Amino acid sequence: MSDAVKVGNEAARVFGPITRTDVVRYAGASGDFNPIHHDDEFAAKAGYPSVFSIGMFQAALLATFATDWLGAEKIRRYAVRFRDQVWPGDELTCEGRIESVSENAIEVALVCKRQTGTVAVTATASFAR
Repeated sequence: MSDAVKVGNEAARVFGPITRTDVVRYAGASGDFNPIHHDDEFAAKAGYPSVFSIGMFQAALLATFATDWLGAEKIRRYAVRFRDQVWPGDELTCEGRIESVSENAIEVALVCKRQTGTVAVTATASFAR
């Protein structure tokens, strides 16, 4: 077993600061054009201080981090939970920890945190060995 797949091994990567352009580009790629993510007036009327990022954007950054770390060709399962909003200007740190390793699979716990320390997204993933 290589050092990269031992239980307890950790990795991290920083993304950002997240810009409005990042959010709008993701909206275009995903087809999610909810104005709450690009129109300040709409976001204010909904009670938010400004537009905020699409949750799936953070989930995608977390998946990118994980597959860069352990191999996109080996991903078998990825499940996320959305926890906190991400705002333009936020810097995100994606972290992962190998929880278990079996003959056939590597199980990881993943988290995406804002610079404030709040958790934006948590996830679990399985990778083939």
